[in-house]
Amino acid sequence: MRRILAAAAVLVALVGVTLWLYARGTLRLNYPSLARYPVRGIDVSHHQGPIDWAAVRAAGVTFAFIKSSEGKDHVDSEFHRNWSAAREAGVSRGAYHFFTFCSPGAAQAGHFAATVGAELGELPLVADVEFVGNCKSFPSIAQIRSELRVFLTELERLSGRRPLLYFTSEAQTRILAGHFDEWATFPRDVYCEPGDDAAPWLFWQFADNGIVPGISGRVDLDLFRGTRDELHALAQARGSLAP
Repeated sequence: MRRILAAAAVLVALVGVTLWLYARGTLRLNYPSLARYPVRGIDVSHHQGPIDWAAVRAAGVTFAFIKSSEGKDHVDSEFHRNWSAAREAGVSRGAYHFFTFCSPGAAQAGHFAATVGAELGELPLVADVEFVGNCKSFPSIAQIRSELRVFLTELERLSGRRPLLYFTSEAQTRILAGHFDEWATFPRDVYCEPGDDAAPWLFWQFADNGIVPGISGRVDLDLFRGTRDELHALAQARGSLAP
C-alpha cells in the first residue's frame, strides 16, 4: 500500500510539474521542424495587451493574424493599434473575424470589411470558426453552415479576396467537414500536425502557449506551409487565394 501511495504521489507531482511548465510556455506538445516549416508567425488580439512589434519582428516572427472584429458589431480594442504597428515593423498581416453563430452572415461580413477598411493587409482575411466562446442558442448546425457560407461569399464580394477558414477540431467535425472543402484552411491543432481532413491547409496554429519577445504572457504560435518566397508571393498578391 505504501508503494502504491508513493507511486501515486509521484504521478500527481509529475502531472503538476507538467501542467506548470505548459502554463509557463516552457513545454509544448508540438515542435514542428524549422527545416520543414521555416516561416513562423503568431495570432493576437486584445488578450495580449500592448505589443512591441519591433521586438516581435526581431525575434523572427514573419507574419501575424490580428483580430479585427466579432459578430455584427464588436471591434477588438487593440486591432487598429496592432494593425498599424505590425505594418511599421515589417510583419506581414492578416485580419481575422470571430464568426458568431447567432448573427446573420451578411451582417458579419459587412462589419468585418468595414472594420478592416481599404487597407486589407498582405495575407488572406480569416474567418475564425469555433464553439469555445461562441453563443449557445444557435438554431441548428445546418443554419450555422448556411450563414457561414453567406459570410464567406459576401466577404469575398466586398473585399475581392477569398477568405481563409480557421477552425478547431470540434468545428471541423461538427460544421465544416465535407461542406467547405473549396476553401483553404488554417487549422488549430496543439497536439499533432493536421491530417488530410484539414487539407488543403495553408497555415497551422501549432501552440497556444508561446513565448515571444515583445509580448507579455502567452501567445498562439503559427506556421506557414511553404517557403519564405511563397509567403512573399502571397503578400505581393495582397493575400489573394485562388478558388
